[in-house]
Amino acid sequence: MRYDASFIGAGNMGLALLLAAAKTGAKLGVCDHHESHLAAARAAGAAVEDAATLAANSRFLFLGVKPHAVEALCRELAPCLSPETVLVTMAAGKTAAAIAAAAGHDKVIRIMPNTPVAVGAGLTVYCRTDAVTDEEERAFLALLRESGAVEPLPENRIDAASALSGSSPAFVYLFAEALADGAVAAGLPRDKADRFAALTLRGAAALLLESGKHPGKLKDEVCSPGGSTIEGVRTLARGGFQGLVADAVVDTFEKAKTL
Repeated sequence: MRYDASFIGAGNMGLALLLAAAKTGAKLGVCDHHESHLAAARAAGAAVEDAATLAANSRFLFLGVKPHAVEALCRELAPCLSPETVLVTMAAGKTAAAIAAAAGHDKVIRIMPNTPVAVGAGLTVYCRTDAVTDEEERAFLALLRESGAVEPLPENRIDAASALSGSSPAFVYLFAEALADGAVAAGLPRDKADRFAALTLRGAAALLLESGKHPGKLKDEVCSPGGSTIEGVRTLARGGFQGLVADAVVDTFEKAKTL
């Protein structure tokens, strides 16, 4: 194969994965309609080719197009695909079987990454069709080792995981912005407020992961009896904070079914 991996579509997510793969020393190809995307890919060492060439000459072919367009792309690429190529789809709501049927090609890995892969701190969940070998799975995992955590999941759990890990960074950024806004209202300069909010979220996530404690237990450890923190927790509870966040994840999950 001419390329270890290639990317058809190098938008936010496709480019983030490409940049992570480039850190492994993999030989990469790319195809995209936007010159700014291609410039960033070239800077990472990727070669620009047309889609048909990439389909015929790539061990892993990442399909970074919108869900409504991915099956048409697969049909277009079907005559060009090498039998050894593994298709990697990240289209929300599209099963591995649907991609395989559209492409007439059995080797498919379905992934749902999130944007923190761009800084090596992402989470990508994946499943594979039976035609993908264990050796190909190992090569896929090696390709994404610089992106963050990469975890297998049964396909019937992929959409639920995506609603959490794939979409919720947007919710986290809203929360970070709100935290900083509150700190600014309390008198903290904006640059400090933004930085302190981000550092606090990072630290809280690290403690949650490393301690193994339930989030509720960690929350209780911050809240002293009669203290100021429990007053803030009460304010969030009165506004339905936990219910709103849970509903946002469920609504995201339901929307993915319609794509």
